[in-house]
Amino acid sequence: LTNDMALTVNNIALGYRKNDQTNVILQDVSFDVPEKSLTCILGPSGIGKSSLLRVIAGLDKPLAGKITLFDKSITEPQPEVSFVFQSANLLPWLNVQQNVAFGLDFTCHKRSNKAEISQNVDNAIAEVGLTHAINAMPHELSGGMAQRVNLARAVARQPKLILMDEPFSALDPIIRQQMQLMTREIIDRHHTSVVMITHDIDEALAIADQVILLGNRPANIVGRWDIVSSYPRENLLLLNEIRVDILKTLQRNENNKKQEQTVEFVI
Repeated sequence: LTNDMALTVNNIALGYRKNDQTNVILQDVSFDVPEKSLTCILGPSGIGKSSLLRVIAGLDKPLAGKITLFDKSITEPQPEVSFVFQSANLLPWLNVQQNVAFGLDFTCHKRSNKAEISQNVDNAIAEVGLTHAINAMPHELSGGMAQRVNLARAVARQPKLILMDEPFSALDPIIRQQMQLMTREIIDRHHTSVVMITHDIDEALAIADQVILLGNRPANIVGRWDIVSSYPRENLLLLNEIRVDILKTLQRNENNKKQEQTVEFVI
């Protein structure tokens, strides 16, 4: 890993207003993402992981705190940031090539001319191994192929940061492993950084340079691990110590939550 930080998340708080009250769901969340690295965010369902990703993308505003990408503050969607959602969300009336190219000629992407855009699109499709399916329509694609189009669409923007919200959770284990490998290759080739949400501890151990665990309510960071073993990681048993530590931290966090709920109930 380099020492240069691509992304800095500083004291982020998230919440929503309801009946003149602010319900805080996430508080005091701070972490850095080094250049050319992959950070996985783990945590129980409904704790605010996807909401945090939307704020990093500039799609939503935090209650407090600041997010910077290469020292530039993010307050709105950025052309340098790509988002890979859990479902591929392909436009059914466009073929693979057109789906990957979609949005690249919008005003905020005026940096490229048509020939450059076309080249970026074709390169991105080749990177995910879909050159043979360039004219296929979304209904002709398997789930794994659709998600590869989703990834190619993110790569074609030539982003500095790719945000991924459980992108491989619906795929079978072999396709999932291929997609993980592809993601690591994209980081190496494009020197981009990735922040990925996953529910799967083994997935995080397999591909992340840094694992962040969110817990408690309002959520904050309850654990952070650097994984320095080289990639690809064939033998995850070597990372068993970290796996056990993550599970213990999760368990401790759940127990604390139950105690709080019991105390509230007794009161």
